[in-house]
Amino acid sequence: MVEQILTIAQSEPAEAVTFATADGMLGSVWLLVAIPLVSAAILLLLGKRADRWGHWLGVGAIGAAFVLGLTYFFQLRGLENKQVELSLWDFMAVGDLRVDFGLLFDPLAAVFVLLITGVGFLIHLYAVEYMAHDAGRRLFFAYFNLFVAAMLLLVLGNNYVMLYFGWEGVGLASYLLISFWYGRPSAATAGKKAFLMNRVGDAGLAIGIFIMFAMLGTTQYDEVFNGVGSLTSTTVLVLGLLLLLGAAGKSGQFPLQAWMSADTMVTAGVYLIARSNAIFSANETLQLVVVSVGALTLLMGSIIGAAKDDIKRVLAWSTVSQIGYMFLGVGLGGAAYALAIVHLLAHGFFKANMFLGAGSVMHGMNDQVDIRRFGGLSKYMKVTWLTFMMGWLAIIGMFPFSGYFSKEPIIVAAFEREGWTAWLFGMAALLGAGLTAFYMTRLFVLTFHGPKRWTEDIEHPHESPKLMTVPLILLAIGSVGAGFLLATSVPDWLTATNGLGAESGEHAPVLAHWLLTALSLLVTVLGAGLAWFLFRGGTAIEPQPAGVVVTAARRNLYTDAFNEAVFEKPGIFLTRALVFLDNRGVDGLVNGLAAAVGGGSGRLRRLQTGFVRSYATSILTGALLVVAAFLAVQAGWLA
Repeated sequence: MVEQILTIAQSEPAEAVTFATADGMLGSVWLLVAIPLVSAAILLLLGKRADRWGHWLGVGAIGAAFVLGLTYFFQLRGLENKQVELSLWDFMAVGDLRVDFGLLFDPLAAVFVLLITGVGFLIHLYAVEYMAHDAGRRLFFAYFNLFVAAMLLLVLGNNYVMLYFGWEGVGLASYLLISFWYGRPSAATAGKKAFLMNRVGDAGLAIGIFIMFAMLGTTQYDEVFNGVGSLTSTTVLVLGLLLLLGAAGKSGQFPLQAWMSADTMVTAGVYLIARSNAIFSANETLQLVVVSVGALTLLMGSIIGAAKDDIKRVLAWSTVSQIGYMFLGVGLGGAAYALAIVHLLAHGFFKANMFLGAGSVMHGMNDQVDIRRFGGLSKYMKVTWLTFMMGWLAIIGMFPFSGYFSKEPIIVAAFEREGWTAWLFGMAALLGAGLTAFYMTRLFVLTFHGPKRWTEDIEHPHESPKLMTVPLILLAIGSVGAGFLLATSVPDWLTATNGLGAESGEHAPVLAHWLLTALSLLVTVLGAGLAWFLFRGGTAIEPQPAGVVVTAARRNLYTDAFNEAVFEKPGIFLTRALVFLDNRGVDGLVNGLAAAVGGGSGRLRRLQTGFVRSYATSILTGALLVVAAFLAVQAGWLA
């Protein structure tokens, strides 16, 4: 099966990029961005007057966008040239720089539109009940609509400036959502960390866009991709590294992974690399860097996730790890670009399923998030337990769930690299599969099985209302069956997007396909079995002494300590030094000059007494001094 998927994902090399003009129904594709944006504006401007019905406006806006997205998707399927462009107006015209406010609807944009609006609609519907008793529900839905609108602009823009416009909008909305309960120190800190980390990545992306214009005179996708061949290898490498920095910031990848606290904007980085495949495929060193970042991050996320006890943090670090697999795929290039997108889409189902499932557990456990204080919840939350199980089996890659069909081909593709790197990155992907099975099984068992470890006086576990469980059921269905459908259709669909799915001379894997699949399933079963054996009887509620590895994992492999020592503390010292220089140097010079003038003026002012006799005495004294000096010169005393 994996070999068939890899075959489907291969096609002829892409030709020069050309876009047709959108007309007919596709001429209204701008509504995808406009509807949630207008909804967000209404909810923000009306304020408390929209509290009673604003959440349903937010749900309806995303539902309408999803219906439109489906309509546009089927319209695009019927076109021979599946890449249509819509120019709305001139966004910027300064000197030689011309930036079009335009949209591009092609196979890559289409699948992202369906993911964003489809899964987004279910999350909005779920949030209606989850936020039912929160006074800020209307504001939450406004921010959520703003996030969807910005994400849609990001994936639909036809140039890098439009992408950056949506990119910053996504960053703003994510900051507002992450720190929504800013009264809680943890939420405020998480929002601030996300904001700062993303500023680093965003700066890299911005500089990369500047280089595009400086070297190619344009930021339009088709013109940039067609002009990559005229750039030197060094320029391509620098440009790609800057784009990678931006992608790493948005997707929580090394070295900017520390901000990750929730599954919000993480797909944006994968989209950026997939959309820019013409740039990344033009330099082998650049591809090696992307693969290395993906492999390292997927292992880091798995190791750290295995040591976390907060159900949300376990899922957040699992997201870091799974995005690492996607970076590994886009870094491998060729057919693996499409495989990474398949895993991204499948991951959207089973990870949303588990995040909402975690919310259902918190809803029924009085907002408790410590998995050490759960246990035996399967008896009280049947629907949540069953749907979460579907997501768990999908993310660990168990056949025949979605993760098996989306992740296994990436593992096989990693073993198709040339030379020793096939073993290095292939084994990293294989080890990550085993670790994923271990820590996700630990999460599942400690939450739903084993003896109860919660306090009956505080927690009263119960199933969530239907408005929350229905989205869980629909996402669970996707966790089961979406992987096979996506793996057998999306790679061929994406070949119409420049470079995606194009064969790049992949080597035969160092091990047979069937053997790699068997090994992957074996390490998955071993990891899951080990976790079940260790935690089936529960775990200690209080922290226990831990070894070196576990301690390092609990401290995020000391990455936070590294950032604090290398960047934060020197930054604070530099800031204080600059403040001191400003106060004592720049301000000291200005203030000293002002003090000298003021002091001198004060002393001179004493000569102005207001008495005529004083002025007459001064005049007489001056006159005598002048006469004396004249006589002295005449007498030769001063000669």
